[in-house]
Amino acid sequence: MSKWINLLFLSFFTATLGEFFFFAFIDPQTLYLLGQPVVWPPLMVYSVGFFMFWALTALTAVLVTLMAKPGEQVNEEVALSAGHRPLKRS
Repeated sequence: MSKWINLLFLSFFTATLGEFFFFAFIDPQTLYLLGQPVVWPPLMVYSVGFFMFWALTALTAVLVTLMAKPGEQVNEEVALSAGHRPLKRS
């Protein structure tokens, strides 16, 4: 559980930095979405932008964590969940 909390905290921090840098150069009043100007209040644009950055960085962190496992460990977990005993290699 603490691994997931750490991932969410780090992605929160990264999303905050992304938000700062993005909106330092982009004015929320000049954004367009699908060819139409965004008519939301600036605070709502900042909030939605932050949650989009957070979701993207959290997804990236989770995928990196899942892909960092060695193949043997993944195969062993799949074999155990299927009720098979993993082969012992010497």
